[in-house]
Amino acid sequence: MQKKRVAIQGIKASFHEEAAFKFFGTDIETIECESFKKTCEVLKNKQADYVVMAIENSIAGSLLPNYSLLREYNFSIVGEVYLAIQLHLMALPGVKFEDIKYVQSHPIAIRQCSDFFDEFPQLQVVESSDTAACAKKIREENLTDTAAIANSLAAKLYDLQIMERRIESNKKNYTRFLILANKPLENTEINKASLSFQVGNAVGALAEVLNIFAENKINLSKIQSMPVLGKRNEYNFYVDIEWKNQANYDTAIRKVLKHTVNFTIMGEYLKNDKV
Repeated sequence: MQKKRVAIQGIKASFHEEAAFKFFGTDIETIECESFKKTCEVLKNKQADYVVMAIENSIAGSLLPNYSLLREYNFSIVGEVYLAIQLHLMALPGVKFEDIKYVQSHPIAIRQCSDFFDEFPQLQVVESSDTAACAKKIREENLTDTAAIANSLAAKLYDLQIMERRIESNKKNYTRFLILANKPLENTEINKASLSFQVGNAVGALAEVLNIFAENKINLSKIQSMPVLGKRNEYNFYVDIEWKNQANYDTAIRKVLKHTVNFTIMGEYLKNDKV
């Protein structure tokens, strides 16, 4: 049986691969991509079966460019996975803390370790495109004056020693990832959906839609607005909703259709918010 091919932004041992392992298990073929747009191209061209895409972080907030990609490519959201982001300082085995002059990582990871850098102002911060790539570079170039901030998967894969564990400032730091496919999965249990739509400019237009969800006992777990390209004062609303009763969901969708334009069900899937 062929392994599932999963496209990720970044390289092996990145947080995206860790999220893919958490959702699919480790027996998958990871396809490394240098950007989120590239992951979408790979899926569109059927060189992958799924994409794992970060959509929000509990500290950094929503990844707005990824909402634009979801709209542009029109893939189906078939699942979600939450990952606790644990950041460790790592270097080549035998390197002492006082030998380190530079610390490399992704800008968001660096921001999430601000307290650590306040404590050690002598360390020079170097931004990079990917946490795991920094770990790989230290190993390949045998850098004895440089440490990386990455996950334990990267330390293991590139044989680095973890010098300081859990250096992230906020220990309740997690990222939500979406699982994307070219079309919806068949016969899967669902209790959560991601929708996008626009409403008119009339007073209370959005409230009307949200009230329909409330009246049908549908829980609104997320709402995000993004300007419609080239249109002044027009917005796409992206909402995530959850329900216990399928009939309530079906009724709410029928009613909401009458109060919205460009209504799209981006995906129906099983809620999966265990961190």
